[in-house]
Amino acid sequence: MNEPVRDAAQPLNAQIINDGAGRQDAVDLGSGIFMSKDVSNLYLVTTGDGSVLINTGIIYSAPENKRRFDAVSAAPIRKIVFTQSHEDHIGGWPTFNAPGVETIGQANLPFVRTQYRDLGPAMGRRSRRLWSRDQKQEITERPEPVLTTSFHDSLAFEVGGRRFELYSVPGGETVDSLVVWLPQDRIVFTGNMTGPIFGHVPNLYTVRGERYRYVQWYIDSVQRVIDLEPEVLITGHGEPLRGAGEIRRRLTQMRDATQYLHDRVFEGMNAGVDLWTLMETVTLPLELAIPQGHGKVPWIVRAIWEEHLGWFRYESSTELYNVPPQAVMPELIALAGGVAPVVALARQHLAAQRPLQALHLAEAVTATQPGDRTGLQLQLEANEMILAQAGRENFSEVRWLESEIRRLRDELDGAPA
Repeated sequence: MNEPVRDAAQPLNAQIINDGAGRQDAVDLGSGIFMSKDVSNLYLVTTGDGSVLINTGIIYSAPENKRRFDAVSAAPIRKIVFTQSHEDHIGGWPTFNAPGVETIGQANLPFVRTQYRDLGPAMGRRSRRLWSRDQKQEITERPEPVLTTSFHDSLAFEVGGRRFELYSVPGGETVDSLVVWLPQDRIVFTGNMTGPIFGHVPNLYTVRGERYRYVQWYIDSVQRVIDLEPEVLITGHGEPLRGAGEIRRRLTQMRDATQYLHDRVFEGMNAGVDLWTLMETVTLPLELAIPQGHGKVPWIVRAIWEEHLGWFRYESSTELYNVPPQAVMPELIALAGGVAPVVALARQHLAAQRPLQALHLAEAVTATQPGDRTGLQLQLEANEMILAQAGRENFSEVRWLESEIRRLRDELDGAPA
């Protein structure tokens, strides 16, 4: 079963987020497995001696998710397994947890959760900027999940004669990511190991901000799933993928595309090619040109560069110090004879379909004259052109540009005429 056809007018992630909204039934996936659609889906694997719950959804959906599963099984939940520590995987834990329930996660989960708590205000501001239109409810405070069992590389157990094998895949969206393998059924639950949209390039860096995801760990994690030879692959979003051949083909394509980008960036770094040139010139060949709805090739290039060589690019001493280019913008504009020639040049770039160059110049204008209406209007037009040129494929890119467009329109509404 491939990805369902969706409305192309909206970014795919936005539609996935809302798939589970409202009152609906759990979906019978066969083999005694039920799916509850949520911001990230959760799964009830039933046995003759109770059930195993894989992820618990987001906190505000927990009562509805529990109602759905209670309607298909009255058996107690014996174990809860987290495939990663993001809020849409762990948020419903207090609703499903009960005395005697074992909660299992990879050993890095407490470390990752501590980081999220410590950076909560910063990451929350960024997430709201990107996703407030898609995620209608705020995440409320709730008790942190308490692991009763953790492991580093692998763990196996049985419930009701059904064998479960857990494998660490730190190249997923978090370093505590794991997959759940049911060897008797040849079914694997990968969570968001490959991102929320299966078959797309990985998101080695998130626009909202988070630690880099290591490219080699991602490649190794995908290979670990390939080696299981699953016949059904169930992700954190969307419908299951069925058929050993199709699963292997798509996982291999994702692995090989990422390996290709890794190799080209390494070649460029070793040859002394600068970061900006690599971001512009490294592309996927036709046979590996998988979609970029979540990750984006230029961002992967930069993530690989900075993961291995860091943020100092050896281009200028100014990179090492705390005076940004904006600090000298007023002086440069004064040398140019004021904002008028800079505005004229920005308009030339827009007319030539070069919105990024126009945006640099427009931001120089507002750095010199904060709130300048012409500078804001130029920034608005540049962002609108960037969005149109981008093709609306990548969710985070679309949501960032839309948020900038809204901000600039709001500022223009309040700017003096």
